[in-house]
Amino acid sequence: MSSGTGLAIPPCNRPRQRGRAMINLTDSAVNAVKTAISSAAQPASGLRIMVETGGCAGFKYMMGLAEEAKPDDTVIERGGVKVFVDNMSHEHLNGTTIDFVVALEGSGFTFDNPNAKSSCSCGKSFS
Repeated sequence: MSSGTGLAIPPCNRPRQRGRAMINLTDSAVNAVKTAISSAAQPASGLRIMVETGGCAGFKYMMGLAEEAKPDDTVIERGGVKVFVDNMSHEHLNGTTIDFVVALEGSGFTFDNPNAKSSCSCGKSFS
């Protein structure tokens, strides 16, 4: 996955799951994550998605494979793929759809985030 962060997620307690769906993955995104998990050098059971301060628009998306959820993570399952989201990122990602696009310019994940007031042309940063 070109957007990976190389996160090292230590084993932890059972993940929590909240009631409402907050992130949607397209079939293309699900397939890309499954491919990345199956070919990963380190054990991984899901995808960690985070929002951090930074980027050219104020916040940036971060993604990486993770072995397990952290104790306070929200865990979402879409198409057999587990998605781990920390509490801080949760509010910024509610309603987001993640897709995986293959194009001549390159392949990668895209974010359709209804909470973003504006975004950078790179597609990885928003405000």
